[in-house]
Amino acid sequence: MYELGKDHEDFRAVVREFATEAVEPHVAQWDREHHFPADLVPRMGELGLFGLVVPEAYGGSLEHSEGGAFTSLCIAIEELGRVDQSIGITLSAGVGLGINPVLTYGSDAQRERWLPDLVAGRALAGFGLTEPDAGSDAGATRTKAVLDGTEWVLDGAKAFITNSGTEITSVVTVTARTGTLDDGRPEISAIMVPSGTPGFTVEPAYHKMGWNISDTHGLSFAGCRVPGENLLGERGRGFHQFLKTLDDGRIAISALALGLITRMREEAAAYARSRTAFGRPIGANQGVAFPVADLAVMEDAARLLTYRAAWLKDEHESGRRSAAEVTQAAAKAKLYTSEAAVTATRIATQVFGGNGFMEEYPVARFYRDAKILEIGEGTSEVQRMVLAKGLGLSA
Repeated sequence: MYELGKDHEDFRAVVREFATEAVEPHVAQWDREHHFPADLVPRMGELGLFGLVVPEAYGGSLEHSEGGAFTSLCIAIEELGRVDQSIGITLSAGVGLGINPVLTYGSDAQRERWLPDLVAGRALAGFGLTEPDAGSDAGATRTKAVLDGTEWVLDGAKAFITNSGTEITSVVTVTARTGTLDDGRPEISAIMVPSGTPGFTVEPAYHKMGWNISDTHGLSFAGCRVPGENLLGERGRGFHQFLKTLDDGRIAISALALGLITRMREEAAAYARSRTAFGRPIGANQGVAFPVADLAVMEDAARLLTYRAAWLKDEHESGRRSAAEVTQAAAKAKLYTSEAAVTATRIATQVFGGNGFMEEYPVARFYRDAKILEIGEGTSEVQRMVLAKGLGLSA
């Protein structure tokens, strides 16, 4: 079923080597300086990380994937996230929120225009869903798009958008109200807005608690005009498109959280063996050893949930599993792994004691990075709503 085979583990070794050599030595400085390493993205593209779920026609390697393309993507996100969460989310959002909507819902012309550069890592794309007054209630979108002749005119704002303001960002897909349905609900569509379009403003980068290396901006639109053919997919299907996109994103966040949990288990166990107090390693004390043992349990549980969901996603792409199964599995994996990741950083920081509060140790950075995992791609509360609905409960 969803046990990883040799091809996947060989691929893991390649990504781990890249993360260890190209990322690990620099992350403390990048985090301290809030620096987004745009030059790292083409190197990730050369490694094929952005093209794992993309057909060869657009520069990807989907046809050559052994044992599940989406599972391979989760392995890459996990391994990058084990070294740094910001770099992991750059890949996760770059594929799940940047490439995937264009690949899944775009026209041939849109795919041919945008995907080759995105797959190669020459460019990044963002997805503008969240708004200042519309977070978990994405149906309350206020950004509007009016069709004026052959152009869409956008007005509104988006918040917390990843990969939206880098020097290589090429396009951002945004959800907007394009009319009203017969039942009075807003008609929501997805529209692609190229970087540099007049009326499209990328706000200054946020000053965040964590994910300091990741690029995150608010966006605003004032009389922003784009061609009518920039509509992504069918008009009025934007809300449905975003829900399907989030299923993939939730599994990817689970992989990111899994990488964090693994790193916390490694760091805490190593420190418990080497740090001495009262004449013996602190790991000889049950008060330290037992929480570290709990980390090993969290890691295995997170791994099983994450890769079961990834396997179901790959099986769904082959027509062997239903979309509903993927939705439920994604919510379970995201809920458990994100909350376990927050707990894991708390345990690891406690094991490190005073040193865990010092930025020279990676547990401090991971502690800051962990909390957003319970929020992004749907909060823990939203995951519980999804699961309750799947159980026939009207929570």
